[in-house]
Amino acid sequence: RRKILLICGPGNNGGDGLVAARHLFFFGHYDCTIVYPKRTSKEHFVNLVKQCEDVGIPFFDEMPGAEELATYDAIVDSIFGFSFKGEPREPFGTIMKQMMEAQKQNSHLQVISVDVPSGWNVDEGDVAKTGFVPDILVSLTTPKSCSKEFTGRHFIGGRFLPPAIASKYNVQMPPYPGVSQVMEVTREQIEG
Repeated sequence: RRKILLICGPGNNGGDGLVAARHLFFFGHYDCTIVYPKRTSKEHFVNLVKQCEDVGIPFFDEMPGAEELATYDAIVDSIFGFSFKGEPREPFGTIMKQMMEAQKQNSHLQVISVDVPSGWNVDEGDVAKTGFVPDILVSLTTPKSCSKEFTGRHFIGGRFLPPAIASKYNVQMPPYPGVSQVMEVTREQIEG
């Protein structure tokens, strides 16, 4: 079984991480742990936490130490999403540094960002100069403009945008194969 650490922020991107943890648990091949240092009292997020707790997914309020981090196969970055602006606030600035250090020290460890790499501006990329670059990016519904700066493996997940909405906002949905809900895309496909 693969060990997955999911780091969840206080907003919608963190909610995506909580949902991902629950799905990974039900896939049956993953042991998930969640770092969730700034929980919100909003009912939706309280319910997502309860769903994870109900299936026995453990929660930490802070990052595990370097030795413990080395035992994980992957870290899912769901700290900040597309509404992020400025520089990472604490405790997330420190958490991001710990995540980057673990990524650098452990060649087997893959860091996977949900929708937008944490600390990146949705349109312009790493304008705060955090230096964070995940190994894998999973864009939800459609790639964001900052993904043009991303050079790792890139997947698009979420085949759920109604055609009328896609047309209204001029979103070009990828050609998902068969009934797949996710597909890997190349840099050339992103740049059009």
